[in-house]
Amino acid sequence: YEVGGRWLRLTNGVSEIEPAPGSASKVVTRYFGNEARGDLNGDGIEDVGFLVSQTAGGSGTFYYAVTAIRTSEGWVGTNGVLLGDRVAPHTTQIESGLLVVNYAERRAGEPMSAQPSQGVTRRLRVTAGKLVE
Repeated sequence: YEVGGRWLRLTNGVSEIEPAPGSASKVVTRYFGNEARGDLNGDGIEDVGFLVSQTAGGSGTFYYAVTAIRTSEGWVGTNGVLLGDRVAPHTTQIESGLLVVNYAERRAGEPMSAQPSQGVTRRLRVTAGKLVE
């Protein structure tokens, strides 16, 4: 998967990479869940959409929607679409070939310490192997 501009592989649901060679900190990406199954690329084969979270040693936890497309060679991960920092994921589903992600985020101008309360729905499509809005 391409998450936060870097390609990574989840092993047992986790990826840990150094942000720079020799760095003491790690960028940790984890399978969050909210898995949805259905055909995302129109080939009649079931694909999977889900969320991952990513931390890099600071206070932020960034959430991304990603998909795994089933091919004759196996599963192929796509890029991740950023949902936001410290959002509150709700549901993920596949409807009419779209990955539909529902979550809450903070209202404009609210501090990061505020609980996410603004409902958001994002509709994402796989086009030419890329996940796009």
